[in-house]
Amino acid sequence: MSGASRDGGLTRRAAMGGGAAMLLASGAGAQDMAAVRAPAGDFVGTTDAGVHAFRGIRYGRADRFRAPVAVAQPGRTVRVQAFGPVCPQKGAYGPQDEDCLFLNVWTAVPRRGANRPVMLYIHGGAYSNGSVTDPLNDGQRLAARGDVVVVTVNHRLNALGYLYLARLDPRFPDSGNAGQLDLILALKWVRDNIAAFGGDPDRVMVFGQSGGGAKIATMMAMPAAKGLFHRAATMSGQQVTASGPLNATARAKAFLARLGDGDVATMPVARLVAALDAVDPVLGGGVYFGPVLDMRWLTRHPFWPDAAPQGCAIPMMLGNVHDETRAFIGVDSRRMRGLTWDNLADRMAPELRIDIQPEWVVGQYRAHFPDWTPVDVFYGATTAGRSWRGQVIEAEERARAGAPAFVYQVDFASRTDPRRGAFHTMDIPLVFGTLDAKGSETGTGADARAASRAMQDGFVAFAATGDPNHAGLARWPRYTLARRATMIFDVRSRVEDDPRRWQRELFARVPYIQPGT
Repeated sequence: MSGASRDGGLTRRAAMGGGAAMLLASGAGAQDMAAVRAPAGDFVGTTDAGVHAFRGIRYGRADRFRAPVAVAQPGRTVRVQAFGPVCPQKGAYGPQDEDCLFLNVWTAVPRRGANRPVMLYIHGGAYSNGSVTDPLNDGQRLAARGDVVVVTVNHRLNALGYLYLARLDPRFPDSGNAGQLDLILALKWVRDNIAAFGGDPDRVMVFGQSGGGAKIATMMAMPAAKGLFHRAATMSGQQVTASGPLNATARAKAFLARLGDGDVATMPVARLVAALDAVDPVLGGGVYFGPVLDMRWLTRHPFWPDAAPQGCAIPMMLGNVHDETRAFIGVDSRRMRGLTWDNLADRMAPELRIDIQPEWVVGQYRAHFPDWTPVDVFYGATTAGRSWRGQVIEAEERARAGAPAFVYQVDFASRTDPRRGAFHTMDIPLVFGTLDAKGSETGTGADARAASRAMQDGFVAFAATGDPNHAGLARWPRYTLARRATMIFDVRSRVEDDPRRWQRELFARVPYIQPGT
């Protein structure tokens, strides 16, 4: 960077070379700012408690339903001190804009040669909602504690990222996987630029929760992502199969019918968001958007009929929380109010998401767990049959292939509403260390800090070496079919072999149908 920033506000010139960072004096009373010279531009961020944050770095642009293109501004000073916009969605995150290809970097040592492992996070919200601007996903504490560079990425979602139009409109051959292509482009930006921020481009770990984990599982089978990341961790997020092109086309037709007349490429984005309530012709309910087996970018299912060979060379950590569905179906919801043994099977059936006789499932659970209540059985069965099953399949397929996999389960439960147990998203603040952030239910006591330390240290060790083992944690073996070793993260973390064996075996009796196929 040469001269003063054209964006204004800097009162002292920055003279930098070789990607080094400087703290720049700003106006009276303002926070110090960190500056980094990278191939994509000269970025000016902020500092907080010794961690330098660069928020809202543009990594690409994209026309609607088309593959993204990289954006670089070498030699130009760019202020990156606020998050970029979020992909338009029905969720509450904002501000929203189709122009949403921005990433964020947190680093304690923003200089070349630091060579710290990189942890790139992909947010959840299925494929339709969410944002890494959520306070739970803030990278400052993880970067401060873990000697890592943390990157978080926003990308296109819902119809903007996954509406499959290739069989309907030749203008949009990449439309069904556009959101995945955004993430691949962000990984290319990391490969080319992260060294200037103190990161090691040869030690990039992707990790993601829920839909973020599913996007990672999918990328492990996408040739365009090969070589861009070197470890992967999925947190309550799996993608065994992708949406088939015929079903994806049927969904696109249902969405377009709900949308009404007009050119989908140019109509106001608000109309697209409003049409997201179209009924899914395959699954019912709201229309599903997700990766498509388009034979262009995705040419096989990620974990069917086996683990994609491309991904088997990448060490993988797979985890779930103990009580996944307590996040989706509230204890005080209409479905749960008045729950009895007489109505349990009927209420549970649609939540299992698999074709299995629900009365038989209830009978099996009652026999095996005689002390459980109808509420216990409802959440236990729906978690095992709906939310945990895909992770089991992925871990088993990697074990069959001899691919390195480490499996965990989070038992640490909500401290603000114990009825929710270890619910879906419980692991996010534990990994990021955002125990006191809005939306966290971990509490901030010694028990929460102990569980958080165990998860953070395991994830950081995995980012550094491809193995989560480190001093201070019980030996965590690879997952094998002979043992099925599982790290249980809790106040006192420990390893158990096949901790939910009976439930795993129960649901292995029926074919698994991945939502979206």
